[in-house]
This record gives sequence, C-alpha cells and structure tokens, in this order.
Amino acid sequence: MKNLTLFTMIASLTLISSCSDNDTDADINIKDEILSIEEIDDLKFLREEEKLARDVYLYSYSIYNLQIFKNISNSEQMHMDIVLELLNTYNLQDPASESIGEFNNPELQNIYNDLIQKSSISMLDALIVGNIIEDLDIKDIALNEGRSDNVDILNVYSSLKCGSRNHLRNYYAQLIENDGIYSPSYISLEDFEAIITTSNEQCNINN
Repeated sequence: MKNLTLFTMIASLTLISSCSDNDTDADINIKDEILSIEEIDDLKFLREEEKLARDVYLYSYSIYNLQIFKNISNSEQMHMDIVLELLNTYNLQDPASESIGEFNNPELQNIYNDLIQKSSISMLDALIVGNIIEDLDIKDIALNEGRSDNVDILNVYSSLKCGSRNHLRNYYAQLIENDGIYSPSYISLEDFEAIITTSNEQCNINN
C-alpha cells in the first residue's frame, strides 16, 4: 500500500512537472506575440504617417501633374499596406481613415494641413515638402527601431526606411533639377548627405 501511495505521488509530481514545462513553453509563445504599448503606438502612428505621405503627394499631383508625386504616392500606398498587415497580424485596430486628408492622430492632422498649404504655393515648394516628409519618416522609423525587439516589426521598419531613403533621393534630385535647395530638418546633415550622394537601393518592397 505504501509503495502504491509512493508511486501515485511520483506520478502526480511528474504530471505536474510536465504540465509546468508545457505552460512555460506556452507562456513563451504568448509573450512572443505580445507587443509593448510603445510598439503598438508606433505601428498605429506609422500607419497614419505613411497615409499622410500618400495623401500629400496625391494632393500635389492633382495640382502640378508631376509624375514623381504619382509614383511615390503609389509607393506610399504599398507602405501603408505593409503596416496594415502587421496591425492585422497582432489584431490591432487600424487607425487610418478611408478619407484622403483625414487623420485620427491630431498631430498628423496638423502636419498634413501645414504641408498641403505649403505645397499649394508652387511646384518647387511641393518638392521641398516631399523632402521634408521623407526626412521626417526616416527619423521617426529610426526612433521606432530603438523601441522594438520584435523581428517582424524590425524587418518592416528596415524595408520602409530603405524606401524612404530612395524617395528622399528622388525628391532631392528633382528639386535640384528645378534649382531648389533643401537642408535636413530631422536627420543629421551627415546622414542626409550619405543618402543623396548614393544610388537608390534595392529594398524588400516596391520602393
């Protein structure tokens, strides 16, 4: 009887230990899928920030019919779609409005309003706005990278930042062709010059 009792206790402990190990594995898997508040906020902001770029470029294209605005607005739509995939993957609500020029984030709404006002002045100013947006995007994505250790998110950030560098090169080249000038407001002058003096990159997305 004592031997039976001892066997039962050992079996129970083994079962508990087995369950504990499985639970630990389950916890690890769950934790891998949980995003921090900062990561969630960054993704939602980025989704609307890419929309801001798209909407401003569509606005500029409607006024000046310059192909660069159309081409890069299409790229920004792809950027928006990539961020949306991440939001869907982690079951996060999409903050982006379907209406052009409307934003749930008041900061981005104010930026949009200011940038289209500047873009309305002249084609040259609209090209400067293109430089401003890509300059800002590169800075913001770099900050986002420092707040995440999620591989999926970091891969997306890397691809989007690569695309923004190409956009900056293209807008800057177009600006110079039209006798304009731009100095960075957000990234360092060193980083800016490293971008505009090099060729377009092959990113993991359609630039």
